[in-house]
Order: sequence, then structure tokens, then C-alpha cells
Amino acid sequence: MPVSILRETTPLLEEDCFMVFVREKSNFDFPLHVHAEYELNFIEDAKGAQRIVGDSIEEIEDIELSLIANADLEHGWFIHNCTSPKIKEITIQFHADLLNSQILSKNQFISIKKLFEKAKYGVTFSKSTIKDIKSLLLDLPKEREGFYAVIKLFEILYKLSKSIDYRALSSRSFHNNLQDYDSRRINKIIQLLMENYRRDISLKEVGNLIGMTEVSVSRFLKQRTGRTFIDTLNDIRLGHASRMLVDTTHSIAEIALANGFNNLSNFNRIFLKKRGGTPSEFRNKFRDHKFYL
Repeated sequence: MPVSILRETTPLLEEDCFMVFVREKSNFDFPLHVHAEYELNFIEDAKGAQRIVGDSIEEIEDIELSLIANADLEHGWFIHNCTSPKIKEITIQFHADLLNSQILSKNQFISIKKLFEKAKYGVTFSKSTIKDIKSLLLDLPKEREGFYAVIKLFEILYKLSKSIDYRALSSRSFHNNLQDYDSRRINKIIQLLMENYRRDISLKEVGNLIGMTEVSVSRFLKQRTGRTFIDTLNDIRLGHASRMLVDTTHSIAEIALANGFNNLSNFNRIFLKKRGGTPSEFRNKFRDHKFYL
């Protein structure tokens, strides 16, 4: 019996801009799922619950806010180590074209455009950012006038987009998507790594591609992406390996070899460091939260 990801059909109508769901509950009972709509999810008093977004698996704190802007990015929240009897949740779902490309290209909306681009991989926000907009989130469901409710949603998205304290969750290579770094040379490097991650790639090869010395390439990557060359390459390899762990029955050794890790113990060590668990634990967690066809 195959294991699958649930493709949810939400109640959001084409005629509506967005919908807000306010819940109090003691459990999370929805499997891993995807849906066409963008989703902003606020959770309070659920410390110890587990968030899965793509290949990111983390325990959440007592206050949580994440944005998903990808119709194919699996996500879900699960009770895990949470013991709270009353979990508060506000879920906002809106159409991907609520702010179309023409609007997002305007100067006043550039920060929201960048937020949506990063949210293709899911993003989560810091406690301080959440506290800054919490009152807006709580007020939104109370707004009875549809026009002003949309304006409030835009205000929430704008304030979130101006925050410096949000981070991407899923690996880019887990969905085989490239991020635009607003740098031609960085994008050329990432393209090279994405297409050749299964083999050995040297800094010299990368340097020849963009006309830089090995030392300059390493410094350039670190400055522009915040990651070293090895971290960047390993992140791409781990994203593809994670996808194989989820979607195939290949052995861990086979998956390691297929994704450029020639040493199984090295693969296990890097996976544990980056994912907080072993490849086997990662595979089992995903399977636990899928459903059976």
C-alpha cells in the first residue's frame, strides 16, 4: 500500500481574496499535505510540537509563525512532545495571485516579493517579529469589512517582509528549485553545483567558471550566501538525498553514493549535523506523518 502526501482542497473560493481559520485544540490531526494556496500559520502554546516543511523537521517554541508559498511544498504540524491541553492556531490562506507579478514588481512591494520567493521553501519568523505583529494577527479575524480585512493582511505581509529575522526551512534541492541570489556569478555557481553534485567538484573548477581564484571564490560565496563552498555543496547533496529518503526504498548506502557522498559514515555524520537526526530517523519521521492510499 503506497504512502502519499495529501493534496488538500481548501474551502477558499476564487471569488474570495483569503480565508482565516481560528482554532483552539489539543492535538494536530492533519497529515503532511500540500495545497495551491499560500499559507501563513500562527500557533501559540504548543511548545514541543513538531513542524515539517519539506525536509526541515524541527520542534517549535511556545509561539510559532511560518509562511508557505509553494503549491508542492509538503508541510504539517504534529503533536510530538507537546503536552498543552489548549493550542491556539490562526491559519490564513490566500491565493498565489492575490498580489500578482505586476504589483510585486513595484518598488513598494519589492520586500513582499522577496519574502514570497524565500517562502517557496517555507520560512519561519523569530519570536520578536511574531510579537510585533501578533495584535494584527489576532485582529484580522475580527474585521467584518472585507476591504479593510485585505488591507490588514497586506499590512501583516509587509511588516513580515521588512523583518530581518526570518529564515528558510526546506532545502532548495529538495524540490529541485533554484533561488535567485540577484547575482549572475552566484547563480552560475549554484547551477553548476545543482547539475553536477553527484561527482567531485573543486573550487578550481568553480573559479574557472566565473573567472576567480579559488580563494576569491570561497570568500565571495561566504559573503553573498553566508555559507562556505563545502556547506553549499553539501546542502544541495543533502536536499537530493532527503528527497530519495522520502520517495524511494533505496538503502541509505545507495542514497549516499547516488548523491556524491563516497563515504557512508561521512554522509551519516553530515546528515546528523545538518538535520539533527540520522537518515533512518528522518525517513521514519516522514513516513509516520504521511497517509496510506
